[in-house]
Amino acid sequence: MNTHLFDDSRIRWQTLAGFDHLHYFILHIDSEAQIIDVLFKFAAGQQIVLHRHKAPNHIFVIQGEHRLYHPDGSLKEIRPTGRYTVSPASDEPHREGGGDIDVVLLFSIRGCGVLYEILDDNANVIGTLAMADFIALHNAQPALTDG
Repeated sequence: MNTHLFDDSRIRWQTLAGFDHLHYFILHIDSEAQIIDVLFKFAAGQQIVLHRHKAPNHIFVIQGEHRLYHPDGSLKEIRPTGRYTVSPASDEPHREGGGDIDVVLLFSIRGCGVLYEILDDNANVIGTLAMADFIALHNAQPALTDG
């Protein structure tokens, strides 16, 4: 079987303080329709911060395996390259990460208000990400590189 990698060399990946193993690039925000399209890259063999999705997320796996984990770190699900998933808002906390290589995902986040709750290891809310946060991040990020 051939392995094909997504060429992300033109993407100026961004990071967020306190969010280890996660890179992002916001492609587009439609405030009126309440849709945020963002690329996420999670590091191979790592898990990102515990969190909850408070809005529906439409997710397409571009490269690698999208791994989902229970709060205790045990593996819950593996989504292979090419998988498209519609995940409803949920109070169930989880972690996400990459498999043997970095996973690259297209997230289409649908909703307004709080979109994600960031949790500590005891599932206490320690932060949130809302539409306004994504707009500010989008406004601060550089454009895709040309070439």
